[in-house]
Formats: sequence, C-alpha cells, structure tokens
Amino acid sequence: MKVFKTLLRRELGVCFGVLNGYVIVSAALFLVGVCFYDLVYRLNNQPTDMTLTEMFFFSWYFWLILLLSAPLITMRTFAHEKSTGTYEILMTAPVNDIQVLMSKFCGALFFHAIIWLPVFISMLLLRFYINNPLVVNITSIITTYFAVLMVGALYISIGCFGSALTRSQIVAGMVSFTLGMGIFMLSVNVLFVVPDPGPISLILAKISLADYMRDCSRGILDSRPFIFLVTSTFLFLFLTWRVLEWRRWR
Repeated sequence: MKVFKTLLRRELGVCFGVLNGYVIVSAALFLVGVCFYDLVYRLNNQPTDMTLTEMFFFSWYFWLILLLSAPLITMRTFAHEKSTGTYEILMTAPVNDIQVLMSKFCGALFFHAIIWLPVFISMLLLRFYINNPLVVNITSIITTYFAVLMVGALYISIGCFGSALTRSQIVAGMVSFTLGMGIFMLSVNVLFVVPDPGPISLILAKISLADYMRDCSRGILDSRPFIFLVTSTFLFLFLTWRVLEWRRWR
C-alpha cells in the first residue's frame, strides 16, 4: 500500500505539476461552462419537464466533453514514460505491474473527477438559489456524479490500454478515442433502427450508456449497466496489465 501511495502521489504530481494538466482542465471547464450556460438559457426560455441534470447528461454536451477529455487525460500515462525513457527506470524499480497500472488509473480517474466536480457544484448553487426540486434535484445530482465516475472509469481504462500499446501520445489518444467512440456508438441504441425486436436490440439496450446516464440523471440507479461498466473496466485494465507484462518480459 505504501508503494501504491507513492506511485499515486507521483501521478498526481505529474497531472497537476505540468502545464498540460491545467490546459486540459481549462479547456474542459470552458466547454462545460458554455454548455451549462446554453442549457440554463434554454431552461429559462423553453418549457420542459426535464431536470437540469437530465438535460445536460442526456445531451451531446456530456459525451462530447467525455470523448475528448478522456484520451487527453490518459494518452500520457504510459506513452509519455516510454518516449522520455523513464518507463524502463520505473519498471526496474521494486514495484510490480499491478501497482504501476492502478496508480496511473486512479490518478487519471481522480483527474477526471476534478474536471466534472465544478459542474455539480454549479448545479448545487443553482438549486440553492432556485429552491425548486423540479428543476434541480439533489438525489439526481448524487446519482449522476456516481454515473459520471463509473462511465469515466471505463473510458480511463480504455485510455490506459491505448497508451500502453505505443510510445506515441498522439497514437495513444487516437486509439483511445476510436475505442471510446465505438463503445459509445454501440451503446446508443436510439441511433439504431432495428425493424423487429430481437437479440441485437436486447444487447444494445443492456449496454446503452446513454440510457444509463438518463436514468441516473433522474435519480434512478440500475444494476445492469453498472455491472457492464465494472466488467468492461476490469477487462481493459486486465488487457493493459497483460501488455505491460509482455513488454517487461520481451
């Protein structure tokens, strides 16, 4: 545990100790601010029966920011270490692959949580001033933040896998974005026209991340997409571990 804490502190220092980390946070917060302002403006001028959390996290705003920010956060995890030559030094230290992988994954996930935290703080402030649970609901804010962390964990694990495959950060970002976009397109079953109900539509319904975010933004937690997210996250972490193990013994 002491080794893991040391590696995690090192990762957080890399995230917040260089200019790139603040550029990513600033760009993500700028997009979040623009999208949040647009939704509040629409909420004031157009009648709707949706809460603010549902309007934001069931729209393309959330997925745009997530699909762009996750590769930017994770593309440097392993690729940067390889390009600078510090990866070999790290692998020869008295640490194992699991500790290195989990420290980088947890550091990136913490960075992801920091990016989205101002959104929920803004919603809480809006709830304080409006005092109308029909617009902003406290329960939906909590469940939605939990969903953001779970979906973010999946995309962070995908990013770690892409970064472990190459020493180029650009290639790592492209691999992460492609895999993430593919899972997103498969999960959004509302974009697919299935003529007759069948096994394909049933599978798409069970892995629909968009439906999961919509339910959580309404304050509803479903165990089925949660199991899919946890299983997929562990799958990509396992694949990343196997890549690291293969490179160590190559």
